[in-house]
Amino acid sequence: MLEKQAASGGIARRSALILAALVAIGALALFGGARYGFMLAIGLGFGIALEGLRFGFAGPWRAMIVRREPAGILAQLLAIGLVSIVAIPAITSHPGELTGAQAPIGFAMVGGAFVFGAAMQVVMGCGSGTLVNAGSGNPIGLLALPFFAIGSFFGAYGLIWWTNLGALPILTLRGTSGLAVTLILLALVAATVFFLGKRGSRSLPRRYVIAALVLAALAIANLLVAGQPWGVVYGLGLWVAKGVNGMGFDLTQSAFYAAPGSITRVNESLLTDYTSLTDIGLIAGAFGVAAWRQGGLSQKLPSYPARAWVATVVAGFLLGYSSRLAFGCNVGAFFSGISTGSLHGWVWFAAAFAGAYLGIWLRPRLGLEARA
Repeated sequence: MLEKQAASGGIARRSALILAALVAIGALALFGGARYGFMLAIGLGFGIALEGLRFGFAGPWRAMIVRREPAGILAQLLAIGLVSIVAIPAITSHPGELTGAQAPIGFAMVGGAFVFGAAMQVVMGCGSGTLVNAGSGNPIGLLALPFFAIGSFFGAYGLIWWTNLGALPILTLRGTSGLAVTLILLALVAATVFFLGKRGSRSLPRRYVIAALVLAALAIANLLVAGQPWGVVYGLGLWVAKGVNGMGFDLTQSAFYAAPGSITRVNESLLTDYTSLTDIGLIAGAFGVAAWRQGGLSQKLPSYPARAWVATVVAGFLLGYSSRLAFGCNVGAFFSGISTGSLHGWVWFAAAFAGAYLGIWLRPRLGLEARA
């Protein structure tokens, strides 16, 4: 009898989750526009895929560095390659309609990527990972997320000062030759990671292959529907900027927010900002998967010392601040940068991966390794 009641309750809960998602997407499409409804659906897809398939960016990097397990990074590179096959030719042939995740390579970008790589290992979550962790009820993710958003705002506020320290022009790979170079570089990195990996752990688990295919499909949909690649960090900073603006602070003192495009987005609804919609969908999708599972939201509070919680706050802020200087996180710079032909994505990858070593070294020293 109790088993039947539990099963019935589970079906009701899952039906309610599906209905809520459909109603939200439908309402946004009806009152805001079909494109906004599609973007929310894409965001939900990202959250469901990342949480449902237990896939991300910070964890696989740690697995490769600590245990020499290359599968997660290989899956990331596979997804990037699949997106690039569609994205680079599409952006080349439709320059006025589609844009890539382009950014200049400079001192601030490289330093920001290094700091981001370290901070994401401290909290075990990149941009998308922090959203997923928060959505699924992870205490570290829930604490880090608001400070991530605050850091993103302040990073954007002073971004122009940082970029004025020195940067190269934006360098991109376009057309057939650009795609060929991107795929060759991805293959070389994949081969290096494969051969550095420990014997017996080089095969790709089925869920990783599925995750790579799903993420690639969603990223391509994001590009075609929004006209821009999948991103995370801008939306988080925008949320804080709207709050600060609503309190009467003059954002035009910042060269970044004084730009016509930036101040327009601050004054418009969050539900018309593509990055915000996918961020909201990502959190909601992860929440839905966690609620779908029995006891998914009942995560116990880790028995960390006080310094670990302080470190989480600091690392969360640094995640946001450094990712603005680096023109994106693992999603906006690494995944979308490389897959849309921006050379800054490759430099970001190298700098952030180097920073990850520091973050892994810091994590136990900050008391963030769970104790029984």
